[in-house]
Amino acid sequence: MSATERKPILEMHGISKRFGAVQALSDVDFEVYLGEVLGLVGDNGAGKSTLIKIISGAYHADAGHYLFDGREVAVNSPRDATALGIETVYQDLALCDNLDVVANLYLGRERTRTLIPGLVKIIEEIPMEQEANRIVSELHIRIPSIRSQVASLSGGQRQSAAVSRAVMWNSKVVLLDEPTAALGVEQTHQVKELIRRLRDRGLGVVVISHNLADVFDVCDRIIVLRLGKRGATFQTNTTNAEQVVAAITGAEFGVTDNGKDKTPDNASHSDR
Repeated sequence: MSATERKPILEMHGISKRFGAVQALSDVDFEVYLGEVLGLVGDNGAGKSTLIKIISGAYHADAGHYLFDGREVAVNSPRDATALGIETVYQDLALCDNLDVVANLYLGRERTRTLIPGLVKIIEEIPMEQEANRIVSELHIRIPSIRSQVASLSGGQRQSAAVSRAVMWNSKVVLLDEPTAALGVEQTHQVKELIRRLRDRGLGVVVISHNLADVFDVCDRIIVLRLGKRGATFQTNTTNAEQVVAAITGAEFGVTDNGKDKTPDNASHSDR
């Protein structure tokens, strides 16, 4: 069944956001489906980060509707997004270098049991290690040991650890901000393989990236943001990088007499 015949797991309709005199987003629609990798691209200032922060609960939209699994929801904080099953891996990864992989996977969500009621709780290390091993094994992540300190891991292994943390809490949608930035060829390959495995697990994956080669390699669909608006949507198997670049820069769109963009034959604007 194609994505257009399915119901999106996450939908945004008419999303707008202003920061003072700057209109960061204007009437933006957005959707992602389970079992797909969606690329979100656009030039600097196009509104990508603002949209992702609204989805993740870090920002609140000035206008628009937020739907998850077919129902409208209120997402006013990152905790609200996490409760729905939406996890975000930002470019800085938010890992603690002085802790091992297990501790990072459970950071803030440690398993504990009460030793003295009302006074003392202890961390249950063995169940945490067993679950961490299971996730790392299922995702085929190659790291020296789950007890390795994060500081000792390569860039690709650190990214994999951050993604593992995102998917081990029954998440349905994972947002990845520049997941291959500053990685070498082999490390980039590892991360892209991990993204494909997330799709194979049935998750909806959103990849925000400036690297169109990587976007075309792992994404099924591409949404272009331009000047705070949804500029075009492409299926990666029926387009090429030149067409996407043209949509990002606006070169692909002619201008009608009324000053509005024309829609090219090989792309579609959001219905607004």
